[in-house]
Amino acid sequence: MEKNKLKQFIREIPKCDLHVHLDGSLRVKTLIELAKKMKIKLPSYTEEGMNKLVFKDQYRDLPEYIQGFGYAIAVMQNPENLERIAYEFAWDNINEGVCYVEVRFAPQFHINKYMNIEGVIEAVTKGMDKAKSEYNNTQDVVSGKFPSFEYGIISCAMRSIPLGVSDYFDKFIEVHSSSPSSRVNSLASYELVLAMIKARDNGLPLVGFDLAGVEAGFPAGEHRDAYALAHRNFFKKTVHAGEAYGAESIFQAITELHADRIGHGYYLFSEEMIKSRIIKDKKEFINRLAQYIADRRITIEVCLTSNLQTNPKIGTIKDHSFRKMLDYKLSTAICTDNRTVSKTTVSKELELAVKNFNLTARELKNCMIYGMKRSFYPGSYIEKRGYVRHIIDFYEIVEARYPDLLP
Repeated sequence: MEKNKLKQFIREIPKCDLHVHLDGSLRVKTLIELAKKMKIKLPSYTEEGMNKLVFKDQYRDLPEYIQGFGYAIAVMQNPENLERIAYEFAWDNINEGVCYVEVRFAPQFHINKYMNIEGVIEAVTKGMDKAKSEYNNTQDVVSGKFPSFEYGIISCAMRSIPLGVSDYFDKFIEVHSSSPSSRVNSLASYELVLAMIKARDNGLPLVGFDLAGVEAGFPAGEHRDAYALAHRNFFKKTVHAGEAYGAESIFQAITELHADRIGHGYYLFSEEMIKSRIIKDKKEFINRLAQYIADRRITIEVCLTSNLQTNPKIGTIKDHSFRKMLDYKLSTAICTDNRTVSKTTVSKELELAVKNFNLTARELKNCMIYGMKRSFYPGSYIEKRGYVRHIIDFYEIVEARYPDLLP
């Protein structure tokens, strides 16, 4: 396989990203510029310095990995900055051939005297829409030569509310000072869904609900009321699960939170991560769970680089469970998680997958098509079918120019 040909092929095929955090994907140059303007202290005010001290190639663990989010969130506290960051994020995707993206973030981190939840989502929508309009009005897209750029927004609730990061969350904890933390976390998630319903009904492109944050010690089941509300109001649902905890977490996300997709799912096949004494035959439990996920086409949002960075004990990329997911015929989509924190792109992740897991042409194509088919596309089902068909047709045109590149 010729290295340059593979890179070019991946660059040309239409791509999607179903799992990418806005606050983990803003440009470092923009972060520095906005921090200076807002008089926010950074470890360095050069891109080289920030990449050395914060946005590293490798991290010790998850706490070090998430350090950069605090700086990002600090500059995302007014509508102008949010709009700019979203606009640049959209163009970063467009410029590498990503046709469809579902950008996710936790709106409650950005609520303050300038914005309520709807205002936060509206600011991000303005930035995304501006880039979308600019690109979709180019001749190549108007003529139908290239697919249009489309997107949806996923709102993230937090498994546990961090202190000192958000004025809104700090006040929320203070107001509910008599309640246990698990109850406060649950109430915040429920409040988010209520706001999401209103924002969506007012025309904003909210397509899904997610649960993020520290997994171990903060079970997803505590947020079942919020997910039930989202479920009753026709939101699609994804859950960070199996990233730092085992198959039980994924099981809970599917059975109690009605998850349509699973974020990461890395530890799905790890028997040693199952802690419940009720589960006697761990191997059989995992097998049944994997078969259920395959049968129901619950898509796993795979983030290779991110998993290696937050879980160094994985070792090398070849030890990642992605190959096992493919062997079980699971529906998988290759995603970035955080473009800046992980220093990656969809193209880089796809190249890693092809090179390290010996992907066939069919397997690579399936990853792209599964991603599009299992997306939370904001339009009608008929519109989604038409868009996916256009993506498949375009993929096959590109594929025909690279015969025998992959087995």
